[in-house]
Amino acid sequence: MKPLYEQHRVRYPPFEASRWEARALPIATRRYALGDYANVDDAKKALEDHEPEFRIGNEEQWLMERTFIFDGEELNKDITEPSLEDKPYVRLIERQRRGWYLIPNPIHNILRSFINGVVIVLLVCLFYLFISPILLLFNLPVYGLETVRWGLLDYPALAIFVVPLLFAPLFMRAAANLVELRRQKQFLKENTFSPTVEFTNPSVADEPLELMVSFPQWDDSWNHVDAILRVGVLPPSREVLLETLDREPNRQPPPGLSTELPHHWEVGLDDGTAGGEDAPMELKEVRGGLYLRPMRIMVQGEPQRWNDGQSVRLQPPEPVWPGSVNTDLLRIHWECILRIDRKRGGALLWVQPLKVAHSKQEVALTNLPLHDGRSELDMT
Repeated sequence: MKPLYEQHRVRYPPFEASRWEARALPIATRRYALGDYANVDDAKKALEDHEPEFRIGNEEQWLMERTFIFDGEELNKDITEPSLEDKPYVRLIERQRRGWYLIPNPIHNILRSFINGVVIVLLVCLFYLFISPILLLFNLPVYGLETVRWGLLDYPALAIFVVPLLFAPLFMRAAANLVELRRQKQFLKENTFSPTVEFTNPSVADEPLELMVSFPQWDDSWNHVDAILRVGVLPPSREVLLETLDREPNRQPPPGLSTELPHHWEVGLDDGTAGGEDAPMELKEVRGGLYLRPMRIMVQGEPQRWNDGQSVRLQPPEPVWPGSVNTDLLRIHWECILRIDRKRGGALLWVQPLKVAHSKQEVALTNLPLHDGRSELDMT
């Protein structure tokens, strides 16, 4: 008798993945025993009612993979029809990817870019002050070297221009966060009724999705509604990831993970790498927050305009993605987003998670669409 295993391998992109070299980060590997079998035919027969294997990414980049190992060799499962995994949603979906969400003010992204520019100006000014004696030695004209007295100290005149540039966006971001808090409180007071989303046919990863949407109450401030189909990869459980990589939770984490931070809502909602930068300031009363975090690997289809009484047809992404997967390490998530354009207050989002079946086609997704991870850059 020889053992049969289900093997999960994950190298999930951390926050701001563009700054990381993927192949330098470890791959978390975990095996689940499925039993002992005499030969390959018996092992394949045992896999008939099991979820199919898949791989997205590759060994040199980000990787999400499920395979079956029999007697030390990879075993391919025969796929004859679509299959739906019946495991419940993970807590992350229940808390942070279901219900109503707001879109952050774009000023957060503008100010972040402005701060980067100000830092460059500051470095240029410091370099200019550093080489100014050399310029004077060669009788070259220099400007801004005169001093200005503030209190008991003298400062270069350039500080009059650079320091306000450095602190102004910080104060403006603080003011923008206060405005965001006010928007959230105002939205909660409105007590907006949730729409009803019904699917007219079973959802399969490579087939169009048809749904019926109805609103129990239409707000006069709403202009129109667009339906969007989105699929991506959610972060694995931090606790299971550390256990798989043989790291103690209270010790130095592996590359790509930050030290554990105090959770704003509850433990287990993310992998802890964002450091509080993934969304603007949020109310503590709302578990999971009112801003939708983008999945760091995701793709979404073209928006389709909703008309009352008519079904909406959403096309699946190409190339084919796996169906819904909800495990500790592998989390392929599908969702339907209703984007409501409003006359004031910015757009409003209703997020409906989906259970989508795996298709019969082989998944061959190697070039993964990466995203920053900040909510201010999502659904703008």
